[in-house]
Amino acid sequence: MISLTAVDVLEKTTQETFMKNYKRDELPVVMKDITQGWRATKLWSLEYFERLAGEKEVKLYGTNSSRDKTMLYGEQTSMKIKKYFDLLRSGENDLRMFFFEILKEIPELQHDFEFPEIGLKFFKKLPTMFFGGKGAKVQMHFDIDCADIFLCHFGGKKKVMLFAPDQTPFMYHVPYSFSSLYDIDYRVPDYEKYPALKHLNGYETTLHHGDVLYIPPGWWHYIEYEEMGYSMALRALPRKPKNIYTMMKNVFWTRKVETFMRKKQGSKWTDKNEKLAVTNIE
Repeated sequence: MISLTAVDVLEKTTQETFMKNYKRDELPVVMKDITQGWRATKLWSLEYFERLAGEKEVKLYGTNSSRDKTMLYGEQTSMKIKKYFDLLRSGENDLRMFFFEILKEIPELQHDFEFPEIGLKFFKKLPTMFFGGKGAKVQMHFDIDCADIFLCHFGGKKKVMLFAPDQTPFMYHVPYSFSSLYDIDYRVPDYEKYPALKHLNGYETTLHHGDVLYIPPGWWHYIEYEEMGYSMALRALPRKPKNIYTMMKNVFWTRKVETFMRKKQGSKWTDKNEKLAVTNIE
């Protein structure tokens, strides 16, 4: 059955400890002290964001898998931030703010956090935020840029399940995508339908307000919002030749093929690749 190990937790993080024990071997870790002293830890709330940018129009994305000629996670609608936050307060858990570029959209937020001195060279122009309501889920996926990710979490509890790239042969990876099959419930797996899941070995953790989760390059992750919350991702772009090559392939080949074929074939393309996700493993 799926075997999950608790992610290590550091109460006091040093560059030496992080680089030696986690970055070098590319293992996840939760760091409790990174955000101590940040304004964000004390100030960030829905009300705070509303005061700064409540009238700003934002794109929202649904959690359902797209089967038409749009991208897998295409924009579903747009509305003002304050209206979206009202929906979150009322229990909305399908619509999410995804990859929200805060320096572009709410530049005032740059004064609320710092880039950690941890041995990584962060891409300082692209901190992004993600918002979700209680019960929201993010499909099992990996990031196409092979970045080292510091996921800085705020608000209510969020569960994260992680798997290393070497677990991909058991993940029912959909060809030309960066996701596992949408129908798989990793919390209640159907081992008869998806027997390869029994061979998975991964990690899990629950993030609380102020926690920072290190997600190594190319790692699969599945997210559940146990409560309404929001996270900011700080990214360090790949430096290893293998990861740089994979990033370039993902961005300039795989994603472009997926976009072109979806526009050309729609659900026919999607259905074929979802069947391949199963037959490739078999």
